[in-house]
Amino acid sequence: MQKRYYLDTSIWWDFHENRVDRFRPLGEWAFELLKKIIREKDIVLYSDLVVEELLHYFSMEKINKMFSIVADKGLLEEVDISQEQRREAGILCNRLKIPFSDCIYAILARDNLAIMVARDHHFELLAEITEFKKPEELI
Repeated sequence: MQKRYYLDTSIWWDFHENRVDRFRPLGEWAFELLKKIIREKDIVLYSDLVVEELLHYFSMEKINKMFSIVADKGLLEEVDISQEQRREAGILCNRLKIPFSDCIYAILARDNLAIMVARDHHFELLAEITEFKKPEELI
């Protein structure tokens, strides 16, 4: 059965810049996950909000290049954000005191039956919405 993954903005950033922290190869893990997704012909979901966040740091040309690893294989799918999802995210954001975008991503993952891929600790607070995994837990 084809799996679906929703990647947090930071995972795309890790991949694009091959980022590392003190001890971990974050970019390598993101790349390995993307290779696994391609190998298994799974789907990566994204929304205009991911693009909007990435545009703060990268040109649209670079974002398209990032996405091309799965888009060129027909494995990238855009999902829309409904008004109801925005309302729910606003409520969660205020209640949990975490970024609106993280709330939207968790809701989109849940509503699209996708695995939320992130490493941000905010997603631990969103466990009532969806379970999240780090790339290294999926490869």
